[in-house]
Amino acid sequence: MTTEEKLNLISQVGEEIITQQELRSLLEKEKDLVAYDGFEPSGQIHIAQGILRAINVNKMIKAGVKFKMLVADWHAMANNKMGGDLAKIQTVGKYFIEVWKACGMDLNNVEFIWASDLVKDSNYWKLVLQIAKTNSINRFIRTAEIMGRQEDMNLTAAQIIYPCMQAADIFTLKARITQLGMDQRKVNMLAREIGQILGFWKPVVISHHMLMGLGKPASDSKDKIKRTVELKMSKSKPDTSIFMTDSPEDIEKKINKAWCLEGEIRENPILEYCQYILFEKFSEIVIERPEKFGGTVSLKSFSELEKMFAEKEIHPQDLKKAVAKLINELIEPVRQHFAKDSEAKKLLEEVKSFEVTR
Repeated sequence: MTTEEKLNLISQVGEEIITQQELRSLLEKEKDLVAYDGFEPSGQIHIAQGILRAINVNKMIKAGVKFKMLVADWHAMANNKMGGDLAKIQTVGKYFIEVWKACGMDLNNVEFIWASDLVKDSNYWKLVLQIAKTNSINRFIRTAEIMGRQEDMNLTAAQIIYPCMQAADIFTLKARITQLGMDQRKVNMLAREIGQILGFWKPVVISHHMLMGLGKPASDSKDKIKRTVELKMSKSKPDTSIFMTDSPEDIEKKINKAWCLEGEIRENPILEYCQYILFEKFSEIVIERPEKFGGTVSLKSFSELEKMFAEKEIHPQDLKKAVAKLINELIEPVRQHFAKDSEAKKLLEEVKSFEVTR
């Protein structure tokens, strides 16, 4: 694969890349190129964390990048996920990995590293303190979106340490690339500054698109990052999220209730599912409908779907029916894995019990 081909593939992942020229240089000069990704284990995993993440990781791997995926269990504890119970958080982390096994992530090129192992090294904490000394407390507070929180919320001291830890993770894992969502942009940009200050490197920041939740957009913030956080799929709103072990009935019900105004292509979650997931996994979307409404139509690209939807040639309900059917096809192997694998089944049962009792 040529450098141009690799750049094209990675550009399909990155809604924003900082910078393209630095990425090109890495692809041309680095033999063992490592990207950092990470996740807080908390609750059930939804389709954006499951299938969409697998799509993005696999594209990066195809372009010659290997992943170090941080299971951020200590970060989740600092952020009070699962009530701050580290044992529960670690159980959820194992469950996440089982989901990725079942939904096609190329785990031969992904190394899972637990934060609970990193923190055993005193050099890690030395780096965290060095990072903490580089900027004012207000500078770190401005990265609060990485924890799913807004700047003006009352943060604990543990949550203020969080961005220092995340920046330290990047350099500890020797990652030249950070590949996370747009909601992590501020801390990744901070890491670029810190890298220069402390004599490391400026990691290339590849920020992927954050899949919308299925509900109606609530506001119209002009700040791009805040708007991303407002719209993104959230497990705290289960009716607007598709979880990776949802039943066919659950999926059909959620899709049918989803925000999808006729002819409206802006901030339309059903169209987003088509663009970022379905057209990545299927060569076409077939919309079945009676002849009096135009008959069955086969769409082979998102641009074709978007144009027809904008011109009101495709009704939202017909599109929803097709989308629900295809999402069920994608999730069925995951459902089967958790039904047939005894260890995976046990993990899922535990995670569901945590959600009830926490």
